[in-house]
Amino acid sequence: MTTDAIRILPTAPEHRAAWDDLYAGYADFYRVTQTPAMRDTVWSWLMDPAHQVEGLVAVDAAGRPVGIAHFRAFARPLSATTGGFLDDLFVSEAARGSGAADALIGRIAEIGRARGWSVIRWITAEDNARARKVYDRLAMKTRWVTYDLAL
Repeated sequence: MTTDAIRILPTAPEHRAAWDDLYAGYADFYRVTQTPAMRDTVWSWLMDPAHQVEGLVAVDAAGRPVGIAHFRAFARPLSATTGGFLDDLFVSEAARGSGAADALIGRIAEIGRARGWSVIRWITAEDNARARKVYDRLAMKTRWVTYDLAL
């Protein structure tokens, strides 16, 4: 997928250093403590074709990774369908407004359509106003409230 100067590629070994910086930026944005060992774990998932989590990288015209997305399939028993869940989406501050977020979501939607998924779903922080403007333009805000039960 291409949007102007943005290309969307599957996450590959050559993206590791830039992905690491972007994913650390994502954790910082949400004020989540994340260690290099945690990023090593997620990277190993992305490099394992048998793992459920998949990754994409948005690359600018100069070939620099400027955004990342992680997604996976999930079962939807009530509708007897499979959907796609967008776990993480992050675009570097310098590349915001470039169309990278639209392109990443658009590519996941293409993948979902090809796989017969019924929906692409994601969550974001209520105060993430800039991202919500993009999301409000691309998708429908649901009426569902999210809960976490810590284990």
